[in-house]
Amino acid sequence: MKPKDTRPKYESFFTVFLQRFKKNRTGQISFYFVIFMIVLAVAAPFIANDAPVMLVSGGKVNFPGLFNPSEYLSTDWRNPSFTVDFAIWPIVRYSPVKSDLTKRVAPPSWDHPFGTDDQGMDVFARIVWGTRISISIGVISAGLTFLIGSLIGAAAGYFGGAVDVFFSRIIEIMMCFPTFFLILSVLAFMPPSYYNIIIVIGLTGWTSIARLVRGEVLKVKTLDYIRAAKVNGVKPFTIIARHILPNSITPALISATFNVAGAILVESTLSFLGFGVQPPTPSWGAIIRVAYSYIQFDQGWWLSLYPALAIFLTVTAYNLLGQAIRDSADPRLIE
Repeated sequence: MKPKDTRPKYESFFTVFLQRFKKNRTGQISFYFVIFMIVLAVAAPFIANDAPVMLVSGGKVNFPGLFNPSEYLSTDWRNPSFTVDFAIWPIVRYSPVKSDLTKRVAPPSWDHPFGTDDQGMDVFARIVWGTRISISIGVISAGLTFLIGSLIGAAAGYFGGAVDVFFSRIIEIMMCFPTFFLILSVLAFMPPSYYNIIIVIGLTGWTSIARLVRGEVLKVKTLDYIRAAKVNGVKPFTIIARHILPNSITPALISATFNVAGAILVESTLSFLGFGVQPPTPSWGAIIRVAYSYIQFDQGWWLSLYPALAIFLTVTAYNLLGQAIRDSADPRLIE
């Protein structure tokens, strides 16, 4: 009879991480909500648009709601000038950027579930399409901060000496300025646009990532396999890319999740102040900015309620998800 194997079963870090994460109910709910918002952003043309997703006219098949060809830009889809044989329409047949001044500041109704703004644009459509702006700015700018912070932190921690002193002083100087006011100062000299917001947030929010990576690299570079790589003549940049960074960026990845929430909040605030995405491009902060002119007269409550809920729930979900990932990845937490 084969003796029973009494050796402890080895479990990888990823397996332990998933086991812990599955037990975190708040983290799971936040994860599914984040996935839902990403799907909402991707599927915006299928949810709210005045153009059909698919159109069959005269035997030709087009997708005006997805690709928006030039011949359909001025088409009134409620009263088209041509015969529509077959069409698949979005759930809400209103554009996020086309106005109707006859329906200015209309309260929520069956026709407009979240009401309309001061230009008669459907608020529900603008919130759905604004999800694209907020999520993309949050993820891309957080990715940019992660890339810059990881490279600078790895260089400072690995090379040490003058390189470490140089980058450490830059980090300290950057941290002396309040990040949001630094962003406002930079944007004051740049035209407000989608890409400029991403660049500015990315170039001003990397300091925390750099400090985390630097601290991890200082520990990892003293390990035996790093010394062996040096003895074998492996180039420094190869050591950093293949051996040090993969074993040092876990805390930075967790911090990047919080940075997504921070970037979404910054973008909404900038749009509210008029420094962010400019109308008619849909943005959660821009909708609240319109609400400010009406809320003081006890009008247009829907203009502030729905976008504020979208910002609050999205930022909270990313923060709770980051906290759940941090708790699940922390080896010091023994169950």
